[in-house]
Amino acid sequence: MQSSQHHIINRVAAWLRQDKAVWLCTILKTWGSSPRPVGAMMACTPDGELVGSISGGCIEEDFLQQLRDGTLKQQYQENPRPFVVHYGVSAEEQARLRLPCGGQLHVLVEFLAPDDAQRQVFDALDQALNNHRPISRRVDLASGAVTTLAETSDEAVLVDEQQMIHSLSPRYKLLLLGAGDVARYVAELALVMDYEVTLCDPRPAYLDNWHVEGVHLSTELPDDLVRDGFSDPYSGIIALAHDPRVDDMALMEALKTPAFYIGAMGSDRTSANRRERLPELGLSEDEINRLHAPIGFQIGSKTPAEIAIAILAEVTAVRHGIKA
Repeated sequence: MQSSQHHIINRVAAWLRQDKAVWLCTILKTWGSSPRPVGAMMACTPDGELVGSISGGCIEEDFLQQLRDGTLKQQYQENPRPFVVHYGVSAEEQARLRLPCGGQLHVLVEFLAPDDAQRQVFDALDQALNNHRPISRRVDLASGAVTTLAETSDEAVLVDEQQMIHSLSPRYKLLLLGAGDVARYVAELALVMDYEVTLCDPRPAYLDNWHVEGVHLSTELPDDLVRDGFSDPYSGIIALAHDPRVDDMALMEALKTPAFYIGAMGSDRTSANRRERLPELGLSEDEINRLHAPIGFQIGSKTPAEIAIAILAEVTAVRHGIKA
């Protein structure tokens, strides 16, 4: 299910290190309804290994067919530079590719040879994203040369006749506090949504029977864990322990960070009591006001699975700048 920018850059870097050439596709523009946003990527090796997506699947199939029949290779050999493919220009093509009515995509197609220059660029991109630092990829549209830029833009892609600048974001990560059924469902949903997920519970034996494939488990003190690994704008902290010794320790540190989301599970009364305790931990009113508590959208959720849906709906809204 992973299709994040980070995951795709990581795979491209790995293929280049394995001496494999790569076709890289990036959505430049969309019109009408589009299955994927501007900046979405797909990468493919000449033998058909593929990662990422630029549509619901039909454009990928069309791309692979052109790869198999040599159309892509011939087009690049005739003019060895990045080129733009327009999908969905006609109603017939929209129907063939199963694009929504009126939907069009402009896709930049690059051929990346496995040389030292490309390896250095994609290793640098991968390293920056691994360190949770945003970075941009600049493509010279005349030569195909790729370089990196430390600056990023609010626009996913900036393109003109000379260049494309593609802003890349690190993968978002969530820290869940407290091993329990709600945390299990939150973790499973978050993994599907392409978050990195860590579950922390320092209480003895609480993690003994808690396991979700792909989730990192930690028994560190929550405030230390927040400080060392979840104190940037790509981090979310979700307190689910129902134990102030766990939840409040993490919140004490988290509310001082630029983490994009901080929430705590509990009833109205529990949340009110927590807000009364937090000033005693040295937190200001503005810092406490960043806390989402009670956590999640109010959808009448009762079961752990329903509560998890409500929590991740709120996390998603906050991440995309929608007031929750």
